[in-house]
Amino acid sequence: MENTNTPMNLLDRFNRWIQESVTIKLLSIGFLLLILMIPLSWIDNLIFERQSRSGEVITEITSKWSGNQSVCGPVIVLPYREVEVFKKPGQEPEMVEYIRKAYLLPEQLTVTGKVDPKVLHRGIYEAAVYEAALNVKASWIVPDLKALNIEGKVIWNDAYLVLGISDLRGISENPTIRYGEKDLITEPSNELGFNYQGTTSTGLIARLNWNNEPDFNKPFSMQLKFKGSSGLDFIPVGKTTLVNLSGPWGNPSFNGEFLPDTRTIAENEFTAEWRVLHFNRPFAQQWIDENKNLAGSDFGVDLLIPVEQYQKSMRTSKYGVLIILLTFVSLFLVEISQKIKIHPFQYILMGAALIVYYTLLLSISEQVGYNGSYLISSMATVVLLTLYSASFLKPKKMVGLFSGLLVAFYGFIYVIIIQQDFSLLTGSIGLFIVISALMYLTRKINWYREAV
Repeated sequence: MENTNTPMNLLDRFNRWIQESVTIKLLSIGFLLLILMIPLSWIDNLIFERQSRSGEVITEITSKWSGNQSVCGPVIVLPYREVEVFKKPGQEPEMVEYIRKAYLLPEQLTVTGKVDPKVLHRGIYEAAVYEAALNVKASWIVPDLKALNIEGKVIWNDAYLVLGISDLRGISENPTIRYGEKDLITEPSNELGFNYQGTTSTGLIARLNWNNEPDFNKPFSMQLKFKGSSGLDFIPVGKTTLVNLSGPWGNPSFNGEFLPDTRTIAENEFTAEWRVLHFNRPFAQQWIDENKNLAGSDFGVDLLIPVEQYQKSMRTSKYGVLIILLTFVSLFLVEISQKIKIHPFQYILMGAALIVYYTLLLSISEQVGYNGSYLISSMATVVLLTLYSASFLKPKKMVGLFSGLLVAFYGFIYVIIIQQDFSLLTGSIGLFIVISALMYLTRKINWYREAV
């Protein structure tokens, strides 16, 4: 009797089991999926790198134009004399005179401004810059010098007015400041005596020339023209601060501690109005000494350029594993149901195509935007995979079914990406439907049979 359990026969049977075992096939697909996660992580790093590069270029463009501008003031500064007596044991008392300063904020501050934006380009990158024209009006009341304990000590001849502007490079014309009937001469300064944007603050100084005859009842007005980029902010130094800002820009983002009381946003313009009281801010109406921090109560507007391709591409790449998994599961079910053998190398090639899709999506989105890029990249990938699957999915209906599934997968991901408030809900329901469909389609499969 012939021995059928020769080493050669055993090896043939083992090879046949490896090729036709459902368990081995599932393990192989899972291993390929884990391997493909490595280039998927590279895609995330690439998107982050391109996003960082975009930020660097925009920063470089705006640094040569002028930075984000913040306006603080006007504030009246009153220098005064302070005498301190020092007495050392066995010596006569020594009197030392210091010059200190008191800061008075306006009772009413009204700012009316027009922002004229433009877009600067460098290669494929864009940066929003602007030219602004502000009309600033302010009024003061006679201060309570007794409350400050400086009555009779003020050096009225040296009183001056300061206005904070964060980037003096942006001033395009000499500011016109009028106090009462007099025009004041302004000078730049890096020492305002208070901070409103961090550790350093810059701005303008104008001597009031009171000649020992202070008059707080005179109206103050100022015409200020300057350049800036990205956004414009204000510090509410008035006891009542009113700011009205408008400009031909359809994508404003109102930021800071206070939103506009009223706003109008049209396709190519916006108008916003703020009203802030001194109750709403964290600093007093008047104080003495320096280094007062006025930061933390700013408000204003950012001029946004819709650059959503990086954020959306990043979100899309997060679903890369899901797309590859669903594609592999679809092919595996075709193997089981149609008794068609698909080689692991063919899985690898299709997985590689699914990964290259994300580089296409990123690179094309930098040129035509996310929506157009998603359509082009998805169509190209679906066509490529459909044509390739026709080489091993001989029934034409199976090729059409596989193509339809790919279209459904990419359409499902797109719906999730464009959703804002309901993306999680939509994704959860969609995945529940997919799992339910897989359970239904595989309910009659005998997973313990020996061969496919």
